[in-house]
Amino acid sequence: HKLLHHEQRGYDGYRLTNLGYDYLALAALSKRDSITRIGNRLGVGKEADVYHAETGDGEHVVIKIHRLGRTSFRAVKDKRDYHKHRHSASWLYLSRLAATREYAFLQALHKHSFPVPVPIDCNRHIVVMSLVDGYPLTQIRELGDPAKVGTTPNIKTWHPLGKVGGPP
Repeated sequence: HKLLHHEQRGYDGYRLTNLGYDYLALAALSKRDSITRIGNRLGVGKEADVYHAETGDGEHVVIKIHRLGRTSFRAVKDKRDYHKHRHSASWLYLSRLAATREYAFLQALHKHSFPVPVPIDCNRHIVVMSLVDGYPLTQIRELGDPAKVGTTPNIKTWHPLGKVGGPP
C-alpha cells in the first residue's frame, strides 16, 4: 500500500496513488476537525465509497469518497461533462471535480430547504455530509405511500433555479 508510485516510462518520476490522494484529503479534513474518526463502510457504488465518520464535536457524519475511473466504469468520461474542453484528465482530477460539484449542489439544495444531507465540508475528492437517519431504499420492500417518495413538487421548485432541464 503505497502513497506514491515510481514511474519509469519515458521519464523517471513519481505519481500519486489513490491511497495517497485519500491520505491528503483525510489529513486536511482532520486538521479542520471536520472528521476525527472513520467508521464502517456504509456502501460501495460505481463512482464512490461511503463511510460512517465522526467530527471533532462527536457528531456522526458520512464521508463520500469519489472514485471515478474504476476499471469497470471507465465510460464516465464520455457520460459526464466534468472536463468539457479537455482531451484528457486524470481520474484523481475528475474525482475532485465530481466531489466539488456534488458539494455545491448539496449546498444549493440545502439552502432552498430541500430534504438533502447537510453539506459540512469538502476537500479534494471527499465530501463530508450529515448522516441521514433512515434506510437505503434498496432495503425497503413495501412503501406505504409511493407517491411521497419521488414528489414532483421538489423538482418543479428546483426548476426555476435553473438546475433541472425540461418544462416548468
